[in-house]
Amino acid sequence: PDLELPGLDDPQRRVLATTIGDVRIIDLYVPNGSEVGSEKYEYKLGWLRALRDYLAAQLDKYENLVVLGDFNIAPADEDVYDPEKWGDAILCSPRERKALGKILDLGLCDVFREFEQPEGTFSWWDYRAAGFRRNAGLRIDLILTSAAMTRRCKASYVDKEPRAWERPSDHAPVVAEFDG
Repeated sequence: PDLELPGLDDPQRRVLATTIGDVRIIDLYVPNGSEVGSEKYEYKLGWLRALRDYLAAQLDKYENLVVLGDFNIAPADEDVYDPEKWGDAILCSPRERKALGKILDLGLCDVFREFEQPEGTFSWWDYRAAGFRRNAGLRIDLILTSAAMTRRCKASYVDKEPRAWERPSDHAPVVAEFDG
């Protein structure tokens, strides 16, 4: 079912959660934030604080937790095609990255980084200026896992093929494979 984050009025219903077997899966669409310093940016930071509290409670309840979706945050400069150009702009700002860090500090792991990845692996490319063709992208779609699920993860990668199709999404699927 879709959920609202406790203590946050978010009519856009940005959270879907379900439990399959013994695995709790939470799918998110984190607000974009528009631009650093805007009202939407402050809303995004508040939303991330509420998400952190929600995930802390979920981790207390579920040992096997997978949190995934469009986080609208590139975790580090290596997740940005041109860190100098992006600087401290939206999706890369220090406050967004710090908020994501507080979520990871709960004991969650960005499983993509647990495996060797080709340099310049991204999950999102702007439609404008041939972003995909030039690989001018960002890695903003994440899969975060609890310690138990991190141990079960055997691979994580970005499947770029669908992004090359006619009329694709501006995102490519990020995949994590787990042992039973």
